[in-house]
Amino acid sequence: MSLVAFASVWLIHLVAAMSPGPSFVVCVRTAVSEGFGTAVALAIGFGLGAALWAATAMAGLALLFELVPALFAALKFGGAAFLLFIAFMMWRHARDPLPSTEGAAPRSAASAIRLGFLTFASNPKTAVFFGAVFVGLVPAETPPLVRIALIGVIFLNETLWYLAVARVFSLPRARTAYARLKAWIDRAFGSLIALFGLKIALS
Repeated sequence: MSLVAFASVWLIHLVAAMSPGPSFVVCVRTAVSEGFGTAVALAIGFGLGAALWAATAMAGLALLFELVPALFAALKFGGAAFLLFIAFMMWRHARDPLPSTEGAAPRSAASAIRLGFLTFASNPKTAVFFGAVFVGLVPAETPPLVRIALIGVIFLNETLWYLAVARVFSLPRARTAYARLKAWIDRAFGSLIALFGLKIALS
């Protein structure tokens, strides 16, 4: 695999990682409501989810989805149901006051990582995306170490991007603005998450 091809995979994924989706909405809400520390753990979860789909695409999962459409459908509807659950919880707790970011974290690191991982893993179409990119840019004879390096780059892309998002939206000014309009913002975010879930289920 050439250096140009490796860099192309890195750039294509970076652009895809920066495109708005469920992960972006969840990251913004977590950063402003629970602080930067919790959002850092969430970003790691997103990175692990991206690495999972990249690894499974390299293992041929995207091809398996084509051969066994029922498997893809099951994962797709399961992921959509998870996003709809997140949307429901956002609406349900929209009027709850912001938790304090001082002292104990409002959510444990393990819980935040799990939320990030499940949010990202809720969209099996990511495996199809990686499969399409890898088919065109990653030759079959690519050594295992290069494949592992690609997965590492994808993990870093996803994690570092959401760390940047978390840093911006965890600043005091962003938190203050969010606190004033929390009920409306949570309902808007919940609606966006629900739309993403429906889009995954119906497409």
